[in-house]
Amino acid sequence: MRKLRLFGIVFLILLLTLSLGCTSKSGAQESKSVPEAAAAPAKEMPKLVLATTTSTYNSGLLGVLNSAFQKKYGVLVEVHAVGTGAAIRMARDGEVDVVLVHARSKEDKFLEDGYGINRRNVMYNDFVIVGPKDDPAGIRGMKSATEAFKKIAQAKAKFLSRGDNSGTNTKELIIWKLAGITPSGDWYEKTGQGMGKTLTIASEKHAYTLTDRGTFLAYKGKLDLEVLVEGPVKGGDPILANPYAVIAVNPKKYPDRNYELAMLYIGFLTSPEGQKLIAEYRKNGEQLFYPDALVDRENYNQYLPVTIHGLYNEQGEPYTGVTLPPKG
Repeated sequence: MRKLRLFGIVFLILLLTLSLGCTSKSGAQESKSVPEAAAAPAKEMPKLVLATTTSTYNSGLLGVLNSAFQKKYGVLVEVHAVGTGAAIRMARDGEVDVVLVHARSKEDKFLEDGYGINRRNVMYNDFVIVGPKDDPAGIRGMKSATEAFKKIAQAKAKFLSRGDNSGTNTKELIIWKLAGITPSGDWYEKTGQGMGKTLTIASEKHAYTLTDRGTFLAYKGKLDLEVLVEGPVKGGDPILANPYAVIAVNPKKYPDRNYELAMLYIGFLTSPEGQKLIAEYRKNGEQLFYPDALVDRENYNQYLPVTIHGLYNEQGEPYTGVTLPPKG
């Protein structure tokens, strides 16, 4: 009888132990799942909308800059790589916060009309004339882009134009005008495409084209084209200079655009950190862009349209008699 009673007590203790163990395990599982169920949704990252040229995008530089900007400030950059003309048109329509472009005449008009504000130089490279290795027009090594265009036209050698109102297309049309030529005929073809696609087509069609150096270097390994006429980066024609600028959309025109983020982005691109990223960016061991924001002497020409404030020389003295803006 005593043994039976002792057995019952032991059995009861065993049941209680098992019950407590299950409760503890269940509680542990529950406590583990509670934080997951109660976790707050991730906060949406603020977004900056940028319109820019295809060259900054195709070269790969933009991805490097935007990635660093996002990491530093927690701001997502939505990119529209459409060419300078289209980028400025988007800004005029209030569709973006900031533009990164490379056609000074279009930039000045954008500023004059009050749509853009706080223009800043960012970087530069140059344009080059590329073409097939056998160079049917015989322009290899020429020092004048204008004379090279004349020879291409005289030979009626195939020439591809972007024809898209981009910064590159704008520069091309300037050179044709200086050459006194209105290009037309079967030898002159408009692609209506960005720089990367136009280079690819030029390579396929055994044609000449004008390109920014950065995109050409980024695509070089895929192309059957060579640089035949150099720009000023390598001692060539100064007319082929290719400066880039960043401009915020005027908040007085479009109060709903994010002017604060636009200025944050401008500040980043023109800061020592942003300029260092630009200087160090390479493709196939070659530098694609050269930083242009950090200078020893103030460059007043970058801020406002030339038609408004005139041009200043290296000493900061106006060429046109316009009163010099105060420093600082």
